[in-house]
Amino acid sequence: MTDRIALIQTADFITPVVDDPYMFGQIAVANALSDIYAMGGTPITAINLLMFASCKVPENLLPKILQGGADKLKEAEVSLIGGHTVDDLETKYGLSVTGIAHPEKIIRNSTARPGDILYYTKPLGIGVITTAIKADMAKDTTVEKATKVMSTLNKKASEIMTKIGANACTDITGFGFLGHTFEMAKFSHVDMEIFSENFSFLPQSFEFAQMGLLPAATYENIEYVGDNVSFASHISEELKLLLFDPQTSGGLLISVPPEHAEKFERELKNNQIEFSEVGVVKEGKGKIHVK
Repeated sequence: MTDRIALIQTADFITPVVDDPYMFGQIAVANALSDIYAMGGTPITAINLLMFASCKVPENLLPKILQGGADKLKEAEVSLIGGHTVDDLETKYGLSVTGIAHPEKIIRNSTARPGDILYYTKPLGIGVITTAIKADMAKDTTVEKATKVMSTLNKKASEIMTKIGANACTDITGFGFLGHTFEMAKFSHVDMEIFSENFSFLPQSFEFAQMGLLPAATYENIEYVGDNVSFASHISEELKLLLFDPQTSGGLLISVPPEHAEKFERELKNNQIEFSEVGVVKEGKGKIHVK
């Protein structure tokens, strides 16, 4: 738009991942805003995108979804300027979002550099937990934790990474951790070594993975990454599956120059942002090794 302002546009919507319609609205908004945050941008306006079966949906459902969304937009300091509805068999909600960033400060998923340290800002396991929620198998405490994680904005983590000068970032969503990590490695023309012992996971994640209670997209992600990932011999099958588990409103995978790592960690801790140091970037051509 100008030498100092670039426009960022994105749109995203999801089907319900929790039973509470208000919290579903919150999660859908946090998820839709995440693409802007992953680029180091600031979302400024949004348009509601709502799909529902007009003859079947309960009267009190839609207002609760929209209220949850509106409250999350207020928290994010984003102005809601309109909306659009579609008659659909399955309920879906999300946003079309407009954001801005300085053209020279946009953070991409293709600019990780050898020597960078990789950080991830949320626990994994969202896909298996939401699948368990649909099957009514998750404990109440697990549902509460997963709901809190999914509804948490990536806003502050984005502001911190922009402030300290991160080299690259992507949000972790449908392709799972390894799917999005593979894209960052491939587009950046580097290899990545991942520290499996450093991840945090939602409660019951391994239990459900062992049961095979997995989203179908997990197997699509495995096929997508293919032989571009290798695993140390001690990595369990459950852990492998969870690293491919599709996330809804996941965290940010951030590639930070080593000279800024200490300051980055300090800022995250000061702002009470959950994070893990999950790997390092190396010279290469788009391969991942999980050890």
